[in-house]
Amino acid sequence: MARTAKKTKEQEPLEKTLWKSADKLRKNMDAAEYKHVVLGLIFLKYISDAFEELHTKLAAGEGEEYKEADPEDADEYRAENVFFVPSNARWSYLQACAKLPEIGKDVDEAMETIEKENPTLKGVLPKQYARQNLDKASLGALIDLIATVGLGDARAQAQDVPGRVYEYFLGKFAAAEGKKGSQFYTPANRQTAGQHAGALQGSSLRPLLRFRRHIRAGGEAGRGPPGPHRRSLSTDRSPTRPFTACAA
Repeated sequence: MARTAKKTKEQEPLEKTLWKSADKLRKNMDAAEYKHVVLGLIFLKYISDAFEELHTKLAAGEGEEYKEADPEDADEYRAENVFFVPSNARWSYLQACAKLPEIGKDVDEAMETIEKENPTLKGVLPKQYARQNLDKASLGALIDLIATVGLGDARAQAQDVPGRVYEYFLGKFAAAEGKKGSQFYTPANRQTAGQHAGALQGSSLRPLLRFRRHIRAGGEAGRGPPGPHRRSLSTDRSPTRPFTACAA
């Protein structure tokens, strides 16, 4: 019996497909400018994905490690080497606002609040999305496009999706600019930022967090809930911007 071979079309790499779509949205914008627009959003999606994954675990109180955890406590994320993302900077919020004319301003504010919550990123993130020469419809479409790709969750990181996307995009932008690739958010820089942000904090913060949760849950061992004279450690947390749903 003759063997019939089925021709299977080789699947195009994710980073190549993503680039084709993102490049179409560039229109007439110079590659040197568009580079910061795109890579800034990719980095934002990367840290937002990682944040959301841990936020889900903290909210569910998974395991002994996260029991009684506060998912809005920035120290919980620093303890796990994850950047804390305020409510107005989370990808779900920005995507809900993507079709509105103020989306450029929303993204700039998101970058600013992330820098405030994560000192290692201070002065690093691009804040140029509200400028007039950036078409807001294209910006919203770019946000929707990047939303289709997981970048910062455990599965994506295990497959090195963020690294592959960055390297491919940097190469394409370098070719468009006719020069060597930029150093903007290379995978090496991302790793260094992550280590610097949390590696020295994680081990020392974890015991403090356990104690803080214990105080919230009912006070010292063998005693009742803390009275009004006893200050809860949670009051030491810096306030975060309250979440406001994006109005259509």
